[in-house]
Amino acid sequence: MRALSEQDIRTSFINCSKGEARRLAVPRDLASRPWDDLDFLGWRDPGAPDRSYLVVERDGRPVGVAMRFQPARRGFLHRSMCSLCLTTHPRGGVALMTARKAGTAGREGNSVGAYMCTDLACSLYLRGRKVPETGPRFEESLTVEEQIDRTRGNLFAFLDTL
Repeated sequence: MRALSEQDIRTSFINCSKGEARRLAVPRDLASRPWDDLDFLGWRDPGAPDRSYLVVERDGRPVGVAMRFQPARRGFLHRSMCSLCLTTHPRGGVALMTARKAGTAGREGNSVGAYMCTDLACSLYLRGRKVPETGPRFEESLTVEEQIDRTRGNLFAFLDTL
């Protein structure tokens, strides 16, 4: 993914108003992000624990989505799988992220959701740059490049529902 500026990020959102995009918390460490290892930029809002944001480059331009989630309250032995990268996590490592639909449907309260890693670090899990709390990901017969393509396809399918 190419490096994004704060302005690139703020103008990319498709499911919130310009005013909402202007007020949302953008990461302050953009210069130090591992852009070459990212398929999308994802972060949680430090001031609002139920909000997260995701920006992906699609057709040469950034596309951003504002999402909400309810932290999971599951037992110690319960594991969940991210629908994007297929990484499994214990306890609250995966949550249902819901995004308001774009346009009239979103203003009427319609939303869509997907189960995602709560830290939105799917790209780093795929490349082995970050390890889930319970240890390495399960071994797949797909190459890392094929896993990345699958993850991007899953993400684009989610975006298409917006």
